[in-house]
Amino acid sequence: MGVFRTPGRNVTAEHYRVDMNRPISAPQPRWTDSELAEAVKSSTNWRSVLLLLGFGERSRSAYAVRVVRHRAAELQLDSAHFRGKRLWSDSQLRHAVTESHSWQEVLSRLGLSTEGSGSPKPHLKSHAIRLGLDTSHLSAVSYVGRSPGEARSQVSDRAAQLKYLRVAAETLAASWFTLRGCTVSFPVGPTAYDLLVDSGDGIDRVQVKTTTSKAKNGWQVGVGHHPDTHSKKGRRLAYDPDEIDLFFIIDGDMTMYLIPSRAIAGRVGILLRTYAKYIVGNAYGLLEAAGPSGQELTRREMVGTAGKDAGGG
Repeated sequence: MGVFRTPGRNVTAEHYRVDMNRPISAPQPRWTDSELAEAVKSSTNWRSVLLLLGFGERSRSAYAVRVVRHRAAELQLDSAHFRGKRLWSDSQLRHAVTESHSWQEVLSRLGLSTEGSGSPKPHLKSHAIRLGLDTSHLSAVSYVGRSPGEARSQVSDRAAQLKYLRVAAETLAASWFTLRGCTVSFPVGPTAYDLLVDSGDGIDRVQVKTTTSKAKNGWQVGVGHHPDTHSKKGRRLAYDPDEIDLFFIIDGDMTMYLIPSRAIAGRVGILLRTYAKYIVGNAYGLLEAAGPSGQELTRREMVGTAGKDAGGG
């Protein structure tokens, strides 16, 4: 082969021949499989994984994400807890669907609002289908057969109103404990607690609270008390954790929380979304009722007037 030269430059075909015959190897990653496994475990999305692996600005690269995801798949790393921009992960949705009896309860367990026209329920249903989850129990009909001829009672068509939630709360809480085999007592005189609950393992003093006050970030509830039980004036004080063992709280979506007093100690108001781990059920079915026309009432119609002091019962 001849040698080609260019004026003033030391460029020859011989140099190119040597370089082109050299074997090409793919660049080795700067992270190890164990580092990838740890990054996947502690992240909730793939960009976070790439940042932990040191990709920096390249963490936005679609190619980089494909490379990392491909290696994670080869290692069979579990990414079911990833949620991207969602507020819940696949594993959280799977658990909520399994443990709930209605879609309203699923929404509550995931800390999502059940209000408004932009309900996340259709998105949840679609995602549940993609995960292959059985959701038949969430919309099951309890009775199928000929309807009796007797007319409905007039009270059956009366709309549920959240302004009565405070009045009903202690009964709802007592029912929840009773259905779990606990013995419930109501104090005769004024006390710091609303219920005495004997679970067989000891007696708990339970303070019952409600809220129909919802802010941008979720339901807010007052968990303090007035110094004078006969007056609602003056600044609220925090409950003494030595006088209360548990708070039973019901929000405007009828989601029920059972929160240890020491998890609230010192506070007079809380955002319930941060206490989602203490959710113990949902009684939204008590709000669902048929109006005079036989059609289901909207939540706006059920709420009615919640009153000025709706932040806590």
